[in-house]
Amino acid sequence: MSVSDPDPLWTTLRLVLVILSLGLLAFGVRVVVSRSFPAAWVRITRMKARQQSQPVRIGGGQALIGASLLAQQAPFLIPMPTPAGGALLMLALLLAVAAAGWYVWRSD
Repeated sequence: MSVSDPDPLWTTLRLVLVILSLGLLAFGVRVVVSRSFPAAWVRITRMKARQQSQPVRIGGGQALIGASLLAQQAPFLIPMPTPAGGALLMLALLLAVAAAGWYVWRSD
């Protein structure tokens, strides 16, 4: 499957997932680097005080999940050999496990 596939629905869904994963990755990195959540985000999500005190833990997990989703979609949108696509899918799985490990290991 690639961007030139005849089924536009799957291509559109994959591109939307790529855009969302890029947003999740950028938001997670921003939260980790600044060590604080945006005020609008706190108001919209109604975060509890305990969650607000853990920006590195939550932001790092979000960034890893965004990177995992991005790596998962790359073989379907970019033409590449099968072994490289399999390696990217394994990397996506590793990043998803790393996100869970990060959330458990990191106790701010």
